[in-house]
Amino acid sequence: MDNKCLKINEIYSTLIGEGDYAGLPCVIVRLSGCNLRCSYCDTKHAYDNGIEMTVGQVMRAVNKFRIAPVLITGGEPLLQSQVIELMESLIEQDNIVLLETNGSLPVKDVQGEVLTIMDIKCPSSGESEKNLYENIDFLTERDDIKFVLADREDYDWALGVIDEEGLEGYCHILMSPVYGKLNPRDLAQWMIDDGLIARMSLQLHKIIWDPDERGR
Repeated sequence: MDNKCLKINEIYSTLIGEGDYAGLPCVIVRLSGCNLRCSYCDTKHAYDNGIEMTVGQVMRAVNKFRIAPVLITGGEPLLQSQVIELMESLIEQDNIVLLETNGSLPVKDVQGEVLTIMDIKCPSSGESEKNLYENIDFLTERDDIKFVLADREDYDWALGVIDEEGLEGYCHILMSPVYGKLNPRDLAQWMIDDGLIARMSLQLHKIIWDPDERGR
């Protein structure tokens, strides 16, 4: 691939499905390629498939939608160094920029205006040993840390990380049940019982549309 280009899997308009901005219309820019293989991954189509686009071409594709918020996701966007230039260009034209990252690659070069949603992978993912905990130092109170939970073991493990890393009050904490595997009611009760200062994050796009539908 030309190192001046990005490999893009898809660009489309939708609602933000998860996190603090859930329900907000946005443009999704999904980059190809991922360095992890989580057991519950729902974007396997982004592992390899995509087309090469310059930053300018991506910007023009985004601007056709006339929607200010842009969510950069993957795959894993930070595998491609040109994504930093893309986010800078979007910020320069006053877009709201959100970045979803799996937490295994450094986020230190992501500019402060970008709202970062970073995963900390739980045991059920099969990738929890890849978490780069030093990334936490580069997040702010505006950013999100997301735990994707498949079972009670994941939940208890996440509580341990929250305590050990002092995350409560440091940034926003999202607890996201794996769709079709962990009942949100169970997770809700655990959070209530523990008085957890965190927010449940459901995948809104899977509730509104067919959960297997692409481009939503």
